[in-house]
Amino acid sequence: MATSSASSAIGVCEVSRRFGERDVLRGVSLRVAAGEIHALLGPNGAGKTTLLRILAGLADATSGTIDMATRAGLVPSGDRTFYLRISGLENLVFFARMHGLRHAAAKRRALEVLELVGLSDAARRPVGRYSHGMQKRLSFARALLAEPTVLLVDEATHDLDPEGAERIRALTRELATHGAAVLWTTQRIDEIRGFADAVTFLHQGAVRFAGSVTELIARGDTAPRYVVRVRNGRPDVPPDAAVLQRALGAGGAVAPAGDAPGEHFLLAPRGDTTLGRAIAELTAAGYDVLSCRQERSEIEEAFLALTAEGAR
Repeated sequence: MATSSASSAIGVCEVSRRFGERDVLRGVSLRVAAGEIHALLGPNGAGKTTLLRILAGLADATSGTIDMATRAGLVPSGDRTFYLRISGLENLVFFARMHGLRHAAAKRRALEVLELVGLSDAARRPVGRYSHGMQKRLSFARALLAEPTVLLVDEATHDLDPEGAERIRALTRELATHGAAVLWTTQRIDEIRGFADAVTFLHQGAVRFAGSVTELIARGDTAPRYVVRVRNGRPDVPPDAAVLQRALGAGGAVAPAGDAPGEHFLLAPRGDTTLGRAIAELTAAGYDVLSCRQERSEIEEAFLALTAEGAR
């Protein structure tokens, strides 16, 4: 992680933004080094998009300083930024010409980035006939036209299917490997595991956390709960939370799961009791545990904990 503006591709120092009487950003500071993927998290209205718009030159900060490489690409959160009646290729050629490329070079580069995001087959289709996910990928392709050294990404994988989202993440990782600095906002918070090098968490316009993904996970202050699907050895007798609780004893807490009562229960191991031991206790009492999953991921627990802290 960068520690000075000399080694940072993005440097944000005490940036604030006010709209009327409302403070959208309050003294935000962060640094992103060349080759780093930096996740920017926070609930809706935290100021993430406003910060990216300031970095992209689409809005001004009320105060503070920005130090950033000039060749930046922006992937906006919205998809209403293309000409819908012309093709994806024609849109990209138009934007490439705005970057100063001659027509032949603009078309060549447009075709290259369309292939990178998996839209070659739809290159000559009007953008108005693209799905929302395809328009997201086209936005990413547009951001790559000028081979940016800084990539500002506002929820690029939102509404993409798993294959499309992984394609975008893989392409982003490749760009970072070649030296691009990436500031990546997302509401798919679990995608930052194994993807982001660092995290800044915003709440109500202020930085509530800055550090690694591992350090973020450590901020989750609640014990994990699991959704277990349990079936009684007697099919005609549905499992009962009170009976399951007696079987588990002091080793944990059991409650019906609201989404699918009957066979689904919330299980929270307590003390030194591991999940495996808790399941073994239920099995020994004559219950079949058919499935088990963590109710919320560790990153989601940390997200909720930080949001709760910021609201106090």
